[in-house]
Amino acid sequence: MASPVQEMSSSAAVSVANVNQVDMKFEIVVIPVSDVDRAKAFYTQLGWRLDADFAQGSDYRVIQFTPPGSGCSIIFGKNVTAAAPGSAKGLYLIVSDLAAVRGELLARGVAVSEIFHGAADNYIGSDEPYLFGSNRVPGPDPARSSYRSFASFQDPDGNEWLFQEITTRLPGRVAGDTSYASTADLVSALRRAAAAHGKHEERTGQVDANWPEWYAQYMVREQSGEPLPE
Repeated sequence: MASPVQEMSSSAAVSVANVNQVDMKFEIVVIPVSDVDRAKAFYTQLGWRLDADFAQGSDYRVIQFTPPGSGCSIIFGKNVTAAAPGSAKGLYLIVSDLAAVRGELLARGVAVSEIFHGAADNYIGSDEPYLFGSNRVPGPDPARSSYRSFASFQDPDGNEWLFQEITTRLPGRVAGDTSYASTADLVSALRRAAAAHGKHEERTGQVDANWPEWYAQYMVREQSGEPLPE
């Protein structure tokens, strides 16, 4: 006969096993703001989708926006959070074309920083911190490596967002089927595959009739972080 401790351990193990089989989708980030209508106007200006604007009496209001292609949304409002307005920092927006998204926001009248990257082996500086340090060097990463080029902007309260350019994922980030968050992401992936395939044909000296298979292999490997076909 099992002891109470053994029964509890067994029950906990079953519970953990069950939890591991349930998807946990990170869906909401709370943004602290001081002026709800001003914040709503700003995030509308970004071109983000307005999902909800719900008020209950005069003491509660919540607004939800979702960035294009994102599975995670933001909410802000009145009596939504006790955090100080402007205290949200290091909010990352992953993009496949940093220059394009920066140009789009500038065209919308949004102030966006110049593109920057981090100084190699030097993560000490006086700039606003980000994932790879706090010493921002002007211009994109010289090697145009994924994860290394950034641009930043702030909402009217000073909540800070960072764009991070990623075209090739590190191994372990993507599991299962290859998927793209938006049409724009898929188009960018197809263009990269087309450019790489053009170089492949130059190397072989012949037209590749099986280009669809080559494209598919390239795009799957790029997203999963595997070695790319040549």
